[in-house]
Amino acid sequence: MQNVTPAAPVSAGSGPERPPPGDLLRRLRQRHATDPITHVERVPPRSGIAVPWPTWAPEDLRAAYARRGVTTPWRHQAEAAEIAYDHRHVVVATGTASGKSLAYQLPALATLLADPRATVLYLAPTKALAADQLRAVATLEIEGVRPSCYDGDTPRAEREWIRRHSRFVLTNPDMLHHGILPGHAQWSGFLRRLAYVVVDECHVYRGVFGSHVAHVLRRLRRQCARYRPATGDPGPTFVLASATSGDPAAAAGRLTGLPVTAITEDTSPRAGVTFALWEPPLLPPDPAAIPSPRPAPGDSAPGGSRSGSSSPGSSSSGGPPFSGPPEAADLTQVRRSALRETADLLADTVAAGVRTLAFVRSRRGAEVVATSTRRSLDEAVPGLGDRVAAYRGGYLREERRELERALLHGDLLGLASTNALELGVDLIGLDAVLICGYPGTRASLWQQAGRAGRSGQEALAVLIARDDPLDTYLVHHPEAVFGAPVEATVLDPANAYVLGPQLACAAAEAPLTDADLALFGDGAKETAAALVEAGALRQRPTGWYWRHRERPQVDLRGEGGAPVCVVEAATGRLLGTVDGGSAHFLLHSGAVYLHQGVSYVVDTLDLDDGCALVHPEEPDWSTHARDVTSLSVVSVRSYVDAGPVGLFLGEVDVTSQVVSYQRRRIATGEVIDTRPLDLPARELRTVAVWFTLSPDSLAAAGVDPADVPGGLHAAEHAAIGLLPLVATCDRWDIGGLSTAVHPDTEAPTVFVYDGHPGGAGFAERAYGMASSWLRATRDAIAECGCDHGCPSCVQSPKCGNGNNPLSKPDAIRVLDVVLANLSE
Repeated sequence: MQNVTPAAPVSAGSGPERPPPGDLLRRLRQRHATDPITHVERVPPRSGIAVPWPTWAPEDLRAAYARRGVTTPWRHQAEAAEIAYDHRHVVVATGTASGKSLAYQLPALATLLADPRATVLYLAPTKALAADQLRAVATLEIEGVRPSCYDGDTPRAEREWIRRHSRFVLTNPDMLHHGILPGHAQWSGFLRRLAYVVVDECHVYRGVFGSHVAHVLRRLRRQCARYRPATGDPGPTFVLASATSGDPAAAAGRLTGLPVTAITEDTSPRAGVTFALWEPPLLPPDPAAIPSPRPAPGDSAPGGSRSGSSSPGSSSSGGPPFSGPPEAADLTQVRRSALRETADLLADTVAAGVRTLAFVRSRRGAEVVATSTRRSLDEAVPGLGDRVAAYRGGYLREERRELERALLHGDLLGLASTNALELGVDLIGLDAVLICGYPGTRASLWQQAGRAGRSGQEALAVLIARDDPLDTYLVHHPEAVFGAPVEATVLDPANAYVLGPQLACAAAEAPLTDADLALFGDGAKETAAALVEAGALRQRPTGWYWRHRERPQVDLRGEGGAPVCVVEAATGRLLGTVDGGSAHFLLHSGAVYLHQGVSYVVDTLDLDDGCALVHPEEPDWSTHARDVTSLSVVSVRSYVDAGPVGLFLGEVDVTSQVVSYQRRRIATGEVIDTRPLDLPARELRTVAVWFTLSPDSLAAAGVDPADVPGGLHAAEHAAIGLLPLVATCDRWDIGGLSTAVHPDTEAPTVFVYDGHPGGAGFAERAYGMASSWLRATRDAIAECGCDHGCPSCVQSPKCGNGNNPLSKPDAIRVLDVVLANLSE
């Protein structure tokens, strides 16, 4: 356990003088004998450009902003507001803390003051952001607006009042989809007078989730048109807010189905940021880390269809069992866990009185970081750990609101959070941000880093690299972080697995017409015909009608079904929820479940009832689910014939099943045992990119036939890890499989597939940028300092095959063959 010495006694609401970012960084880097910092980027401060209020802005509204300290808008705020007030759709895509809220509040509230019957609908991707915006609008105290949140946490007694009286409703796409649109008749007055639809943090709507939300917005436009007089009324004006992203106008246009103007020049002032890239040190070699041969296929990760690897000896390869290359017996040197490193850094910053937010990739990780930090601080100063907490999805409403209040009021000095707090919640006065692992996109990275320094102070941001190929690549290639443009948002409303269910929802709300189908875009008429053939819709001269009494059950976020409740068996107390797609991995019998630092063990998981019963226990081990994966090719959309190499894009069927879990010692990572599980298999039809190689080309490159499985497997791991460089996905959105002889290709093959039904656009992006993607993959493997492969290059902690077989040298040879032929 680390020793923590506070710079001075720390009490609630106060603390020692906060060190400047440079001094704080020097203090943090002294914790290791070798310097963990690979690069420091200084982002200079920026002055703002203010402009006068628009002439149409009411004096009452200007006075309300002046009471909050806003005397004039920044130029980008005024430009976006002018476009919106002129009834043109606009997206403002500027940096964190640039005041995007005023850009949509100004025209919306001005319209509500000018027209006492007008209404505004605000959509946020998270409840926390909607609650934050409610506070912001309510504090303006504009008479007659009556802003209200309408989401799953809203008591039913309040919902009728909101429908009848609120003129500024704040909600999320899920509630719009499940509650407002199905009950559109009860909202007819609100929809008839709807002047603005605000879509906040619209860059979040990507992949399958974004494609679903795109159709939810089209369903909203359709219902607004039905309740408005047929006088050429163009409908509500859409105002979108986005983090800095590539081509925001095109992305916003795909999302809304409307022409959108983009405002991208950020004219707000910004304090300087010191941004460090931090690589945890190597640990001494661990004899327990020697992998043992395991023929069971399938690389997995919590939460859905994940990376898998099929090797000879498995059901899909048809070859002799493989015992692993000679180097598999070497001791593997790994880096200190990014979670442990983040917890120690968080303890150091809190002890120094620095208000810090640590972003962690997973719910479990956030709990682990918070618990470890509290323990370290309490050992140094009893009670100081109380000023650190975890924040994540799955908490009950009361817990979330109390944590938000404690953070805003300074009762908490440190918070370990999932990306639930990445979005525009106004966290005033934060001094530092720790980012535990690359969040998947540069847009998210800068969004998270921007949480610090929001009150104009100099700020510190630190990216702590996980021991995986992408993070290792980035901390040693700072130009890929600081010199590359932000990615474009990828979504595909034409995805048949999204369009079909959304047309069914629209038909259940009101019969579909030919004009409606045009609203839903390419492929809508063909999809409607398929729904008729499947018995979901009935076609009549007046349109397409939903045939069933029950509404379609459609999950916008692709989380694999309804949430599973986590209940304490002895008391019946509801602890929280886990999405259905993750339940197999996180709530199987015997799993360890963490909640606000308290450890529970799962007794039973009932998938039919959506309930996991748990009991409190503090075991000295953690649990890690393992799954197996198989894949078959359904069709080929496109391909490149590059002689001995083929590159393909097409549909595949993926079958995965959680079959066991490991128990590992928390202190050492030692595997105690592996226990079987009996959970149902899950099937996924999706889109994949894959490449094949001829055996002769591999032999010519020096790959021995016995080493082909290890070379392909290692290349697959690294390719999955590096795909977020070229596509707006993160590692959890994609999966993979490799095999020395796949039955459908009859050749050595590596597959990488989207982990969502119908695909999410990531495989298409990988196919289009295959050379750049695989070149970065090859470089990441070759530049890693290990001899035989490690988690920083080709090993995966989620590998269901036990990271065996793996061959780092042969992975480089495999990729050299692919790149040499694709570039010809």
